[in-house]
Amino acid sequence: MSIVESEALTDSEPDDIPVVPSAPTGNTDPIPQAFDPKRLRAGRLTRLRTMMAEEGYAALVLFDPNNQRYATGSRNMFGYFLRNSTRYIYVPLQGPVILFEYPGSAHVSTWLETIDEHRTSNVVWSAVNQRDDVSSDPFGQEIAELVRAHGGGNRKVGLDRAAVNLVRSLEAEGLDVFDCMQDTLHCRRIKTPEEIACLAQSVAATEAAVWEVEKAIEPGVTENDLFATLYGNVIKQGGEFIETRLLSSGPRTNPWFNEASDRVLRPGELVAMDTDTIGCHGYYCDFSRTFHAGPGRPTGYQQSLYQMAFEQIHYNMDLLRPGLGYRELAETAWKIPERFLDLRYPSIIHGVGLHGETPLVAHHMDFDRFSKDGVLEPGMVVSVESYIGEPGAADGVKLEEQVVITETGIAKMSRYPYDEALLGRAV
Repeated sequence: MSIVESEALTDSEPDDIPVVPSAPTGNTDPIPQAFDPKRLRAGRLTRLRTMMAEEGYAALVLFDPNNQRYATGSRNMFGYFLRNSTRYIYVPLQGPVILFEYPGSAHVSTWLETIDEHRTSNVVWSAVNQRDDVSSDPFGQEIAELVRAHGGGNRKVGLDRAAVNLVRSLEAEGLDVFDCMQDTLHCRRIKTPEEIACLAQSVAATEAAVWEVEKAIEPGVTENDLFATLYGNVIKQGGEFIETRLLSSGPRTNPWFNEASDRVLRPGELVAMDTDTIGCHGYYCDFSRTFHAGPGRPTGYQQSLYQMAFEQIHYNMDLLRPGLGYRELAETAWKIPERFLDLRYPSIIHGVGLHGETPLVAHHMDFDRFSKDGVLEPGMVVSVESYIGEPGAADGVKLEEQVVITETGIAKMSRYPYDEALLGRAV
């Protein structure tokens, strides 16, 4: 079964989903390659409710599509609800999980065993029609009624994303309302074996898309041409969308974060890209590569940048292990040469799951500004970052790898080959 077929089966043919082991026997790869979709959903909901018990929540009202998917596996018009927070899912510590859905679309999710009941959203189209003042109180009253019925007297409710008027309506009903986004992200930091299998499939599919991009690199092609090749092949492989347009060429590789444009690639230039892909089963794939367009060999300067980025990535990967503190990682990480410090990438590592997640470990000079101390734990999946470029130069190199933290160290998820010519290894 292909990745595309597996994804389609999971989303649209619930009665025919095969139960497969989390880690196939006879496979020496430490990363699971297959999973049971029901076990995936059950494991995530269990982790979420364990967090709720620890933090004292009676219920969560989830507006963020990523948290909705984590809690239930439910996905509907994902991009639309990223900007329109009008679909929500009520998740009590005890009691029924209730989907408050966009009109006419409940059937997309009601087959899920994680959804006990569905109702129409009270706030759909409310802001569009200038009806927030009318819809807020019915929303608050309905949620409060559910909390009173199932909360056992507990009034603490978490919202991950909501308008101020909705919070006020809940508070008017006597509920104690808290922002639960950081709690849900902290809960999601440890991946179940089924999640790791999803991530592995997403990486493999995205690598196939990157290969098509590498084959298409030649003088005369535009950055948009290459990005279209990436996006089209991500979709063909069962992926969903790409969060950024981080693909640049030539002088646009320095500094980093220029997005794909209509610039035409010239001979001998570099092409740098970051996948940032919401891939198979909704799981993130985040690795980066830089390529030389040819013809001929890269310049010595291009090779030196690439080799430094390669060294940084592998030096820092070798540090990773369970129990390593974030601050210790920042202080012992590969030391960026002075002339490249100003354009350093913001993080050394960041978490990966349904998107870029917890933790984020910044460089030692930025740690207290951007990071909070913690420790690496088995089951975390992180991307290891490098960008090497100096102000005013013509080139920059972006490399990145995605790895899972194991009981003894790491296992690589991303395995896309490096550019041998840029490493100085090609004949």
